[in-house]
Amino acid sequence: RFLIKGGLAGAAVYVAYDQGLLGSGTQGAEALKKAQAALPPAIQEWTSYLGWELPPTPKFDFSPSDSWNKGVQSVMSALSVAPTRACEYTVEGWKYVKDLVK
Repeated sequence: RFLIKGGLAGAAVYVAYDQGLLGSGTQGAEALKKAQAALPPAIQEWTSYLGWELPPTPKFDFSPSDSWNKGVQSVMSALSVAPTRACEYTVEGWKYVKDLVK
């Protein structure tokens, strides 16, 4: 059992590497586009072979590399502003405390 599971896991990693899923963001985006083009016809063929009827697949435009870059930019922007905001909040806090003490 262990050898079978290990072989399947190794094969899955090899296929992912071979298709470019473990490469850069652009390689991953290209692999996603290939999968989006190849999967609907394959699923349609299997459903017609099995006699099932599935609803049409939704169409959406999603770029993992753009989403990743946008997330990284948001985090870096928040981190770059953090010291300034901390100083502003400290000054406001001291003003509030001084007003309470008066």
